[in-house]
Amino acid sequence: MTSHDVNPQTIVIDLPKAWGLVVLRGVLSVLFGLLALIWPGLTALALAVVFGVYALVDGIGLLMDAFRNPDRSNRGMRIFGGILGVAAGVIAIVWPGITVAALAILVGAWALVTGIAEIAAAIRLRKQIEGELLLGLAGLLSAIFGILVLLWPALGVAAIAAFIGVFALIYGVVLIALGLRLRKLAHQ
Repeated sequence: MTSHDVNPQTIVIDLPKAWGLVVLRGVLSVLFGLLALIWPGLTALALAVVFGVYALVDGIGLLMDAFRNPDRSNRGMRIFGGILGVAAGVIAIVWPGITVAALAILVGAWALVTGIAEIAAAIRLRKQIEGELLLGLAGLLSAIFGILVLLWPALGVAAIAAFIGVFALIYGVVLIALGLRLRKLAHQ
């Protein structure tokens, strides 16, 4: 067995830990999405702080997964995505006066990298778990969202809030479904 081989039994043992983190990320994403949709007229300052907290927590979750998950094949992408999420969160919290365009670029880059990492993870995990399509779908949604935001960063605050809110809701629901599937697999 090489260092790149993963024992499927090891993954099953660690699934009880992994599913909770995936569901937590999904719930946080849904909450963030609802806030963005309920109050689309938030100022760029408030949106930056809300995004900052979300990205910081999500980035920490990705980093935890990168170091706790026995599948080391795409660890570098998960670490990079986690570091980008933490950095985006800290920047948005420390300097909340950044412009909507700058926030859009941060959100777009973060969503694109996170999406690519999740697509890679889904491809690598397709032999170990069922439901990897949900992870791949979450990654695809994230990558598409990131590209769209990077292409049109000058959208108004309300448009960005609605766009981010819808994305976060869909992304969160997909992550919650994946987490619940992982929980079911862990108990089998």
